[in-house]
Amino acid sequence: MGPGRQSDKSLIPPASPCGIIAVMRKLGGAWRREPLVHFIVLGLLLFVLDRALGSRSDAASSLARIELTEGDLRQLHVAWMAQWRRTPTPDEMRNLVASRVREEILYREALGLGLDKDDTIVRRRLAQKMEFLADDVSSLPEPSRAELQAWYGKNGERFALPARISFHHLYFSVDRRGPRAAEDAARARTVLAQAPANSAGARRLADAFMFQDAYLDRTPEQIAAVFGTRFAQAITQLKPGGWSEPLESGLGWHLVWIDSVATGRIPPLEDVEPAVKAGWADEQRAEARQQAIAAMAARYQVILPGAPATATKGSE
Repeated sequence: MGPGRQSDKSLIPPASPCGIIAVMRKLGGAWRREPLVHFIVLGLLLFVLDRALGSRSDAASSLARIELTEGDLRQLHVAWMAQWRRTPTPDEMRNLVASRVREEILYREALGLGLDKDDTIVRRRLAQKMEFLADDVSSLPEPSRAELQAWYGKNGERFALPARISFHHLYFSVDRRGPRAAEDAARARTVLAQAPANSAGARRLADAFMFQDAYLDRTPEQIAAVFGTRFAQAITQLKPGGWSEPLESGLGWHLVWIDSVATGRIPPLEDVEPAVKAGWADEQRAEARQQAIAAMAARYQVILPGAPATATKGSE
């Protein structure tokens, strides 16, 4: 192959604008007189331009594409069924899809504008979702009987049954007696002395009460719901077998006779096992979440204004 043919090969420039320009400089003014060179250079420029515009178009097309899968449509259908307890009509399904697409468009446009940055609500929601993910990845094994019993031994007070009180009371109405209600209750106590709680004479000394005259096996919380917290606290200090000093409630004044008191106790595990297992699971899940967050925190360094950088325990 002669030198002339070799020089023809050297006229074929690389497929890039920089390569084309380099060859043109090498040729100097000679390329202006060669129609073949004009054709090759123009063709390569068009090729490079088409590839550049095509790649941008593909990227833009990918960003602008919204595709709903069968799973997405199934999720919309299930959510509708859960709310309305029926299958959506074709029009309703189209509206659901349109709403889902609209949401995706607004979401992408918001991301494009950076609206997710420095937003307290978005930040809290994402942090909450990370906590949920930490819970999900920490699958809990079923506790053995020994583990559950040991845990219950340390946390039994959380499941203690409250004291229960049975009592009678005599009511002295402030509405009927005015400021004399407390004094009348004190005089009635003196008269009654050791008269039993259910004696007819005791009833005649008091006023009719809108609720019950006797309460059986009630917790302090249940008593407080009727008479108020201060009355419930006072009644837990009384002993069975005698009329109390006048006690004030939100309804008036009372003389109270304690029939019996069942002290609070920790029940056997068998009686509260479902609640104990739930408590154990909650504690295990909280520990797993704490460990997951600590592992995340080990990758960060906290810097406060005017203070040296504070490394987390995991990164020290």
